[in-house]
Amino acid sequence: MTQLAAGTLSGVMVGFSLGLIGGGGSVLAVPLLVYFVGVPEPHVAIGTSSIAVAANALFSLANHARAGTIKWRCASVFALFGVLGAYGGSTLGKAINGEKLLALFGLLMLVIGALMFKSRSGDGYPQVRLNRENFPRLAATGLATGALSGFFGIGGGFLIVPGLMLAAELPIVNAIGSSLVSVSAFGVTTAANYAFSGLVDWKLAATILGGGVIGGLIGAATGRRLSAERGALATVFAGMVAATGLYVIWRAVGAFI
Repeated sequence: MTQLAAGTLSGVMVGFSLGLIGGGGSVLAVPLLVYFVGVPEPHVAIGTSSIAVAANALFSLANHARAGTIKWRCASVFALFGVLGAYGGSTLGKAINGEKLLALFGLLMLVIGALMFKSRSGDGYPQVRLNRENFPRLAATGLATGALSGFFGIGGGFLIVPGLMLAAELPIVNAIGSSLVSVSAFGVTTAANYAFSGLVDWKLAATILGGGVIGGLIGAATGRRLSAERGALATVFAGMVAATGLYVIWRAVGAFI
């Protein structure tokens, strides 16, 4: 019961961050499951968090679809090749020692924290369409991003958004909406791969989902009230991601000493 309660609280924290600044919560899910909830096996933490990542992304995807911010053709190509990468990445991740995987995950968190600190500028081209010029870029970037997402069991939104902007010159609003197609697809692929190997705690996943819904509603409401300060909030959150990454690396390296 204590573990399930901690799982629910973790879900609230993940959902709150997603609702508040539109991302970043999924990258905290694995460290929370391992170090706060107490999941002993890192691979189970990754598989379980993937369920929450996919579900949260699907909910957000529906909202963006209604708002018309998704470039479906570009997003579909990116996601299709990304699924291939996610399957390969998640298969490789299962074969790597759990503590080593956590150390690499911590390094990725440092990179993501740095990307979050860096402001994204440029309006892009709202009229962009899938064509012979951007197809190869979308396919290659999707494959690479999917592999990282599957390997670490994260949604990869902070990698996908800049990837879409780079590959297809999408405006930020369209890149965010379109990224959720890939986040959903990557999460489902990674979760299915881990579930097939019995590396998902379904009860814990359910509590994280329940907490995520509550946290998402609170985060979204808070974000609307503090909309003028979202840049500062994103900066603070980036620092938290980087600090957590350092902690994960410290714990993982300590396990080998």
